Amino acid sequence: MKKTLTVLVFLLPWLPVFCQVVYEDVSNAGIYEYLDELANLKLITLNSAVKPYSRKYIADKLQDARSADELLKSNPGGQTHRLNDRQQKELHFYLQDFQLDTSPLPVAGHASPVTDHESPITPHASHLADDYDYKLSFLLKAQPDMVVALNPLGFHYKDSLFTLSIRPILGVQWMTNNNGSVYHRWWGGSMYGYIGKNFGFYANLRDNNASVAMARPEYFTPEPGAVYKYSDNGSVYYSEMRGGIVASVRWGSIGILNDRMVWGDNYHGANILSGKAPAFPYIQLHLNPAKWFDFNYMHGWLNSNVIDSSRSYYAGTIYRQVYRNKYIAANMFTLIPWRGLNLSVGNSIIYSDINVNPIYLIPFLFYNSADATKNNYTNNSGSNSQLFFNLSTRQIRHLHFFVSLYIDDWKMSRVMNRNEHNFTSLKTGFKLSDFPIQNLAFSAEYTRTQPMTYDHYIPSTTFSSNDYILGNYLRENSREIYLALSFHPLRGVLINASYTIAQHGDDVPYRIDAGYAVDQVPFLKNKTWQNHSFEFSARYEFVSNGYFFIAYLNSAREGEERYQPEVMKGTTNTFSTGINIGF
Repeated sequence: MKKTLTVLVFLLPWLPVFCQVVYEDVSNAGIYEYLDELANLKLITLNSAVKPYSRKYIADKLQDARSADELLKSNPGGQTHRLNDRQQKELHFYLQDFQLDTSPLPVAGHASPVTDHESPITPHASHLADDYDYKLSFLLKAQPDMVVALNPLGFHYKDSLFTLSIRPILGVQWMTNNNGSVYHRWWGGSMYGYIGKNFGFYANLRDNNASVAMARPEYFTPEPGAVYKYSDNGSVYYSEMRGGIVASVRWGSIGILNDRMVWGDNYHGANILSGKAPAFPYIQLHLNPAKWFDFNYMHGWLNSNVIDSSRSYYAGTIYRQVYRNKYIAANMFTLIPWRGLNLSVGNSIIYSDINVNPIYLIPFLFYNSADATKNNYTNNSGSNSQLFFNLSTRQIRHLHFFVSLYIDDWKMSRVMNRNEHNFTSLKTGFKLSDFPIQNLAFSAEYTRTQPMTYDHYIPSTTFSSNDYILGNYLRENSREIYLALSFHPLRGVLINASYTIAQHGDDVPYRIDAGYAVDQVPFLKNKTWQNHSFEFSARYEFVSNGYFFIAYLNSAREGEERYQPEVMKGTTNTFSTGINIGF
């Protein structure tokens, strides 16, 4: 299998089909929200169950939206379904960024960066600029085929063979309430590029300094986790490196990545793979051989944080800790029987204490069965497997409805017994966009996760990495209701109001020898933590991936203090503001 993967990686760049893949961070909220709005308007189709999207995928969807809008423009009966003025400006704002990710240059040997020259996105980019007042506010030509531009910020280059974009990362956030004040600063840089027709690469480095660790593994917050280094004064430093190399053809891609991924439709934290755990390395395979079928597979190297005493040792007076090996293999099959209806099913397995096993490198297996055969059902030598389903429908214009189900352990006998429960996490919700008022959206979500769902009696096979749960941020034995109303009055401006009620019950150890039935632990019998919060925020995207933001949060948190940072305990009125450039 290793030889097969190696051969495929080296052969793909030379296959005579154009398709280039690098991935856009899910933290770039503006473009992901806009694509979701376009899909809800039925101008594009979208498989939103698996993120991040590739930049080529995003560029194609933006072009699809522009083509659909132009078609409606020429049809008198379709005028009412066209993009409004704000949405058209958003479209051309994002097209400017994603021009670098389109098809080869129209004139061989001449570069086509984001300028007034002809563009592969539209035959007359300068005409497009005139129509939408879309010219760059600043343009410096270093060479005939090189450009430094303010939107997007950075250096961008493209010719018939090579594409390169280098962008800065810079930001600061400050927040204050009656418990104190917190700051967070970050800086770094990102780059991505393409060589030839089938090879892409990207890298993203971000260093962070904060006065308080706001997303430790035990905290209930959807904010992405980190591996913190603490200072004597309590402030923290942490760094995150993401990136990858990807070889691709029109019908699929394979790559080696170090990134965060999100599986399962959601608007407030996924319950299959949430992206909360720090980035980890993985092999990814994506296949899209037909319009009605999409397939995703990954094999990842997780951090168990479980010490392997047999391999740990002293180097002089220094004790070197070595952790037990831990891996994840997961796949997701998506069927699209009708436009706007996506049915996804997949499974995963967490295995440990051995080296990489070739059986889990086979992308299409049902891993629970493969693992049981391999380990003979004996001596607790098996692994921890999961099953998941996702339904997403946008068949009714303006409306996106979804259901996401994660199953860790299931028995039919428990369904008929009121005193027992299966180990599941259910998320369901909807979003209504641009109806009945244009530029206004309403979303609602309900999440329910039964006790023991993400846990396991063997510590090295829990559904986690770096002690962060890979699934929902509230972990097991929890419930959440989330409501949000968002308004886009102008291009780049988002005003959002949301209400959240989140509850968590007892953390009962998952032990098969503890003297109690783990499938009879009551759901939320004792509420050990809960949070009622109302948030009002405003954001302005002044350049691609560059935001000003301000927010007010009223929250009432009760229960065990270990579940939240000191600055957020009790009832607080928190004001925050900041600026971010790049992700």
